[in-house]
Amino acid sequence: MNQAVRPQLLRSIGRWGLAGLVINGVIGSAIYGLPSVIAAKLGGAAPWAWVIAALLIGVVIACFAEVASRFRGAGGPYLYARATFGRFAGVQTGWMAYLARLTASATVANLFVIYLGEFVPRFSQGAAGIAVLAILLGGLAAVNYRGVGPGARVSSLLATLKLAGLLLFILAGLVWIAGHGTVATPPVPPGIHPWLESLLILVFAYGGFEAALMPLAEAKDPERDAPVALFVALGAATLCYTLGQTIVTLTLPNAAQTTRPLADSARVFLGNGGAGFMAGCALLSTFGYLAGGMVNVPRLTFAMAEQGDLPGPFQAVHRDFRTPYLSILCYALLVFVLAVSGSFLQNLTLSVVARLVTYGLVCAALPVLRRRDGGTGAVSPAAFRLPAGPVFAVLGVAGMVVVATQVSAREATIMAVVVALATGHYLLAVRGER
Repeated sequence: MNQAVRPQLLRSIGRWGLAGLVINGVIGSAIYGLPSVIAAKLGGAAPWAWVIAALLIGVVIACFAEVASRFRGAGGPYLYARATFGRFAGVQTGWMAYLARLTASATVANLFVIYLGEFVPRFSQGAAGIAVLAILLGGLAAVNYRGVGPGARVSSLLATLKLAGLLLFILAGLVWIAGHGTVATPPVPPGIHPWLESLLILVFAYGGFEAALMPLAEAKDPERDAPVALFVALGAATLCYTLGQTIVTLTLPNAAQTTRPLADSARVFLGNGGAGFMAGCALLSTFGYLAGGMVNVPRLTFAMAEQGDLPGPFQAVHRDFRTPYLSILCYALLVFVLAVSGSFLQNLTLSVVARLVTYGLVCAALPVLRRRDGGTGAVSPAAFRLPAGPVFAVLGVAGMVVVATQVSAREATIMAVVVALATGHYLLAVRGER
């Protein structure tokens, strides 16, 4: 009698599809809201904060590139931490990564509704706003339920369109500045504290790349494609972010006072039509971010179930569509609940704090995995080997520790609760196996 074979995930994500997922994971809502926040903290020096943050995250991404090039399975940081430091560290990392992605996606979903209200005000509040969220998240879940190929293609298309919109804004702004000059910029505040506060916030802006590593079990050549995708996304994000902040700083005399910095800046050199165009770009960008998340994050719960760290149904693969359908539906539902009930700024900060733990652990994994090469407990050899890798690992861990000094008591308390819940989850799982 033939034994039924459990359906497997289908490898259908190519190199540029993976790059599109990473870009959508990084370039979401931050560029449309944070330039005013950074301008308030650093005045005329605000663009330099984006450059420094890019260097910091670049160190982390370089470590991710080598570590990711050793793996072909789903799960991203959860998988790397589990393979390197054991099951307990893997469960903690899985919880942190999932918390970071849920809170980030919920804040971006809220921002989508807010920007939609610029065109149809009644859609930004009450039952109409909830209905928009349901249609938005339900539609993305339906696309990804039917296959990772369509989901990845939607993500790649949106990544291309969002970059095109930002580049048009940047080019028009640079041309205007060249012809009209710049406004007077506010003075730079003294001390290092404003810089550290800005770096904490900008970890959110440059973060999200790790989510695109979660569906590597569906990538065609993940060991070689993941490093390329990571560095392409970092370059694109650094260019767009730094020049976007520069244009806002040099065209708006009150950049710190606006809630829609790119739209108000575009109004200066393109008129009201330009402001509307940038509001539309914000909708497109947030939608692309959510589309990428719908592909990426459900593969984390799939991977945790596959390793026995979540109940078995989370690893269920649809027999026809070959997708982890239960993980997709649960993710969409949880993001909807958080978006309906949550706060943008609170969720943003919590997402950053959870990422600091994840990033630090993956940086620390690099030298450990290198020492194991060829010995007991070794994973696959690295397809990409980072020059001076241990130095990058030390710098990455140290950078995350320094930025973590800006965490408030509220975030620290929430993180302690999450660690306690993850520990309880781990102990129950181990007891159940025994």
